[in-house]
Amino acid sequence: MFRNKILYFLGIGGIGMSALARWCQNEGALIFGYDQQPTKLTNELISEGMKIHFTPDINLIPENIEQVVYTPAIPSDNPEYQHFIKNGLPLMKRAELMGRITQDIPTIAIAGTHGKTSISALTAHILVHAGINISAFVGGICRNYNTNLILSDSTDYLVVEADEFDRSLLKIEPDIAVISSMDEDHLDIYTDKDDIHNTFIEFAQKLKDGVLIYNSKLVSLKGINKRQVSYSPKHTATTQCTSIAIKNGKYIIDIETLTGKLSDVEIQIPGLHNIENTLAATSVAVEVGISVDKIKTGIESFKGVERRMDYRINQDNCIYIDDYAHHPEEIKTTIATLRELYPSKRITGIFQPHLYSRTRDFADDFANELEKLDEIILMEIYPAREKPIVGITSGLLSEKIKNENCRVLSADKIPGYIAEIKPEVLLTMGAGDIGLLVTKIENALKKI
Repeated sequence: MFRNKILYFLGIGGIGMSALARWCQNEGALIFGYDQQPTKLTNELISEGMKIHFTPDINLIPENIEQVVYTPAIPSDNPEYQHFIKNGLPLMKRAELMGRITQDIPTIAIAGTHGKTSISALTAHILVHAGINISAFVGGICRNYNTNLILSDSTDYLVVEADEFDRSLLKIEPDIAVISSMDEDHLDIYTDKDDIHNTFIEFAQKLKDGVLIYNSKLVSLKGINKRQVSYSPKHTATTQCTSIAIKNGKYIIDIETLTGKLSDVEIQIPGLHNIENTLAATSVAVEVGISVDKIKTGIESFKGVERRMDYRINQDNCIYIDDYAHHPEEIKTTIATLRELYPSKRITGIFQPHLYSRTRDFADDFANELEKLDEIILMEIYPAREKPIVGITSGLLSEKIKNENCRVLSADKIPGYIAEIKPEVLLTMGAGDIGLLVTKIENALKKI
């Protein structure tokens, strides 16, 4: 499909776009692209042979481009995007490219408003560990492989994230589908919660002859006329926990599946939500035909994903965890996990809101969850694709948070402030460029 073609990726530094660019290059394409700023990831892409620039300039675009791939996060007034529109170059959304890639390969598609990346990464790792030839697009850097794209010379299964933003998931026709959650989100795209639910149901109905694997709390999915497997850590389900214990800060669980029991499984990543993620990945592995013994050793050798309950420092005097949480439900789960693990320690959280519209739509929910921290530091809103909305600022969240230990700080002030207050447990959260601060904060803490 791509051999010797010249492709241009507009927004190439995004986690999803970069994986697609890597896939296309592996298929023999020549890759060019633009993004707002250099990052560790774009540096890696350049070292892999891609030509990338960081100033929107039509003079830096090659003349012989055969296909432009763009992310919907690119603003419509971006000069390069406008150039492609005016000159009639073939434009393809990220989701459409993913849909084309999955057409001819048996596809395991992981959907849900939360948990997609963790489930995809763990599923991919279990399958690789069991000797299955898979390729996987993951929305984060898998620590076992140090990449967001796992490649195999021959691909028996493709593992992909089915993103609900922009209804992208509807471009995929999966052989195995997972739906982890259907919470209200992306209200700049969806009219209401029912619209979101209906879109996930439409996605499930696109299944070929495979199975729908879903979190048992999503009762509205039970009526879909597809073969179904449910999972739950608390309730009766096809894949369920029969025992949950905590030992040395880790969950030890027993899992009952259709093909047998996994006993004393040690979950490597903290949080009850990661038990749910483990059950989802286990369900996929059972469907693929992996033995329970191989599934267990796959789970226990999984090292996690960067920015998903990601321990940066884990010492007696300082614990620092970085997480991608950017929705009130995710923040709720992440804080609850830390309270369970460190009940006697003071927890400081740094949060960067993502999108003006999401901040507006969930301002009260954000405030209710963030005020459960002992100290809250807010960064200014990361706009991504959006223009500012009058009155919607991090200051608005600060006013709503019923905790006097709350302040708004600029990014450049945060490392120094953190070194000054010497937190016992520090948590950074957000889906914007807060990730660029992580190493600076880590270095500041190590100097204490």
